[in-house]
Amino acid sequence: MPQTVLVVDDERDILELVRFNLAQAGFRVLTASDGRQALETVRRSPPDLIILDLMLPAMPGTEVARALRNDEKTRKVPILMLTARGEEVDRVVGFELGADDYVVKPFSPRELILRVQAILRREMAEETERPLSFPPLLIDLAAHAVKISGRELELTGTEFKLLHRLARRPGRAFSRDQLLSEVWGYTEDVESRTVDTHVKRLRAKLGKVGDWIQTVRGVGYRFRPDGVDASD
Repeated sequence: MPQTVLVVDDERDILELVRFNLAQAGFRVLTASDGRQALETVRRSPPDLIILDLMLPAMPGTEVARALRNDEKTRKVPILMLTARGEEVDRVVGFELGADDYVVKPFSPRELILRVQAILRREMAEETERPLSFPPLLIDLAAHAVKISGRELELTGTEFKLLHRLARRPGRAFSRDQLLSEVWGYTEDVESRTVDTHVKRLRAKLGKVGDWIQTVRGVGYRFRPDGVDASD
């Protein structure tokens, strides 16, 4: 059965362009031209992925994303933000709301398809991966849950991915560029404070365990579950 992608955009030409290319790539495609219609469609039958325009009439894409992430039935559906706005602040807002990736208009249809395929491959791989356990911290990829001493934390999608990427290779140092590429999917030059901001918030949510995410001066960050700070 083909995977289903919902495309949400109020520009008819963009909607048709994306629909056509996704269909050519073998996807089943649903479309919506505004936020409320998108929410109705998703709640009726959740797709495998949503391509969501940020600038929608009546109900902006940010509100749609927030509503989806606040609903237990739809909070795990991957979201790829599609927008004409390219400033870093817009990307950060999208990721804080739980977007999985971000493509700026004008875009290459081929690049968009590759991004969609990459997200869906990652989702399929995550379903079979075993939880990472560093008592009292548990990172369950399949359930998309992080627990400390059995208490589940409320993390955004990006915070979860950042923690998981670091924790999969304990002790390894990751540069900010590596994290931007592997967690956010960026290949262009983006200011490093995107990573720094998310690390700061993630540390705060983890409490004492947050000390395990260590700054490696001149490089980036690493995860040290033994709590030994070797960054000085």
